[in-house]
Amino acid sequence: MTSEAERLTLVLVGPMAAGKTSVGRRVARRLRVPFVDTDKRVVAAHGPIPALFAEHGEPHFRALERVAVAEALSDSEGGVISLGGGAVTDEGTRALLREHPVVFLTVTPEAVAARIRSGARPLLAGEDPVARWTQIFEERRGWYDEVASVTFDTSRRPMQRIADDIVAWRRELA
Repeated sequence: MTSEAERLTLVLVGPMAAGKTSVGRRVARRLRVPFVDTDKRVVAAHGPIPALFAEHGEPHFRALERVAVAEALSDSEGGVISLGGGAVTDEGTRALLREHPVVFLTVTPEAVAARIRSGARPLLAGEDPVARWTQIFEERRGWYDEVASVTFDTSRRPMQRIADDIVAWRRELA
């Protein structure tokens, strides 16, 4: 079995629109490891996230998400694993993360406003998506802090520079 020292694993957490996918792809490329987006794995296996929420509810989606996270973390190749914004709300998922280096990507409401204009985000439905985003972020912030090994803000710096800083940090752990 491959040990953690032999495989490079890094998990990205943070609120919706913090840049987890954008930064994660760059970090994976630089570290020459696979990139895994757990939301994409859930969608591939079970269908669109908005439909899962509508048909089965959030608890069902979180259970599917926990399985996707567990599978990604157990992959013998390692890699950069990007979690959906709400993955940390599940205690089982948080427990899985305790054994791995976790980067918390944060972003200000001002910076996120332009990022959430497009895309179907079921939890942001309503008249003021930035206010709803802020509420959700504040509700989850303690969980992000709980699982985080390090925090990087994505509000004002180019994603490539943030990725470079994360790569440097991860290499220091190896």
